[in-house]
Amino acid sequence: MLPPSLLKSLEGIKGFDRAAFEVIHHSGEQVTSIRINPNKSEKVKNEYLSSIPWCEHGFYLNERPSFTLDPLFHAGAYYVQEASSMFLWQVLKQTISNDLPKKILDLCAAPGGKSTLLASYFTNGLVVSNEVIKSRAAILTENITKWGTDNVVVTNNDPKNFQSLKNYFDVVVVDAPCSGSGLFRKDTEAVSEWSEENVKLCSNRQQRIVADVMSSLKKDGVLIYSTCSYSKEEDENILDWLMDEFQVSSFKLQVSKEWNIVETISDKHKAFGYRFYPDKIKGEGFFIAAFKKNIDEGYIYLNEQNLSIPSKQEIQHIQSFISLSDDYAVFKQNDFFRAVKKIWLHDVKLLANQLYIKKAGVEIGTIKGKDFIPSHELAVSMLSKQNIAAIELDKDQALQYLRRKDIFVTGNRGWNLMTYCGLPLGWAKVLPNRINNYYPPEWRILKD
Repeated sequence: MLPPSLLKSLEGIKGFDRAAFEVIHHSGEQVTSIRINPNKSEKVKNEYLSSIPWCEHGFYLNERPSFTLDPLFHAGAYYVQEASSMFLWQVLKQTISNDLPKKILDLCAAPGGKSTLLASYFTNGLVVSNEVIKSRAAILTENITKWGTDNVVVTNNDPKNFQSLKNYFDVVVVDAPCSGSGLFRKDTEAVSEWSEENVKLCSNRQQRIVADVMSSLKKDGVLIYSTCSYSKEEDENILDWLMDEFQVSSFKLQVSKEWNIVETISDKHKAFGYRFYPDKIKGEGFFIAAFKKNIDEGYIYLNEQNLSIPSKQEIQHIQSFISLSDDYAVFKQNDFFRAVKKIWLHDVKLLANQLYIKKAGVEIGTIKGKDFIPSHELAVSMLSKQNIAAIELDKDQALQYLRRKDIFVTGNRGWNLMTYCGLPLGWAKVLPNRINNYYPPEWRILKD
């Protein structure tokens, strides 16, 4: 049963139709959608997909398969993301170009849906993907790794830690923690956890989070604010608070009538917001708005952190295994070597001095004695691996590999990429009498 106090609070809000709203929530209908990784998209079969109109890489599925038992999911060929959330792609298209290198912050990023979308949109940008909760940051790191792009830095920081990065980001995305009413169809537990008191707590938290990060946004930069809540206190009221507290202007977006997305305006400043109701669109409840920052808050000079540079001998060791293009720089973190585009090396050094970084660029491996041990990040990354031996697996073999079980295949002696439909899943080492499975144990499939 939907909370009566929620239904009462939504009366009078544009687009809310109580009867239709209740019917769709009691229908049991579930919508499944995925967003395809453009770097790996040719491997996803399209005959069972219908397009999501506001995101060119988004598709609806006719039914929900077992993603856990699909090797393409583990290869990062697609991300399972709610269709309404993919409207972020449309917001980006209408507010900021991706022709020149940009720096983007996804402040509340776990589990990684919006960060992987940002990495795909800003192909020549640098995405800082942050999550304050340590356990969720681990899930975020896994999903970013599987996506395979090298233009993401994963951080584990409180929003206030970004205050030192004044005037730094071109785009800041705040998908704010909220009371979760927009997910009632997908998560029945959220219904019992919802309360008016929690809405107020979330509204206060949302204001603190946005306030903590606003100084890091450049003049003329874009702030994108979103929630999965229907409550006005977390949506339109936050827009008015934003315009009261900061010098920003609201973006009005072009939304096709066929999409059935509801454009709303805040009471005081007439800021534009966009509501997604599940009785009107094929997706869950969602709210999003975008602003342009109109003030330059100055710049604070920041020191870089010195990164350990590999020795000439170490570089030769690495190059004997993988040939990196001249676009990449290699640095050493603990005992592991990482590759990042040279254009972003300065920024990685600067960010490392301000934030706790869990992942930057692509971890390519480590050297033990005379041996180079490749990392899993390298296997699933988009870095060129054309000269590395590979063993193509069928689905049963791929699932056995992903369970970290013994696999019985033939291949060249030494390190081999295990691939499915041509996409790398990870590493295995072929020895004279066995094959060692190097899939990360913490990521293995436990389901039979």
